[in-house]
Amino acid sequence: MRAEPGRFPVFVLAASAAVLGGAFISQYWGGLAPCELCLLQRWPWVAAIVISLIAITVGNRSALPWAALALAAIFAVGCALAAYHVGVEKHWFAGPDACTGAATAADTVEALKARILGQMPVRCDEPAWSLWGISLAGWNLLASLVMVSSCLAVFWRLRRPRRRAGISRETA
Repeated sequence: MRAEPGRFPVFVLAASAAVLGGAFISQYWGGLAPCELCLLQRWPWVAAIVISLIAITVGNRSALPWAALALAAIFAVGCALAAYHVGVEKHWFAGPDACTGAATAADTVEALKARILGQMPVRCDEPAWSLWGISLAGWNLLASLVMVSSCLAVFWRLRRPRRRAGISRETA
């Protein structure tokens, strides 16, 4: 039995809400402060929620393959952001100065006081949490890869020409 194509946007909505919800739970309930790259990685999931809500609301079956392709592109961007973050965590390349730069020395007492009282940014190159040696950025990369694959599979399945029952290309 094949899955109903109209369920695909619901699947994307549920998966995106779960990933984004997990990020918010780890931040607000788990106490894991997100770095600049973590916050940036949330945007593709937000965009996927918006597109899937539009696809559910409109419900146009002929537009569904193109929505799947757009979602695949969005999740590919999410893959790129997550891969970049993993690379920064592994010190394969430098990350943004805002969250990986070296601390600057204070020139005056006022600057030192502002630095002590000010909250230091969360570092992008130090994973705050990992499971089985995979950081949250790594898990986001895996989730984004699964979603890209799912979206492309739906796109190709819906765009493939359908054969009519009993009619093959040789007899047509």
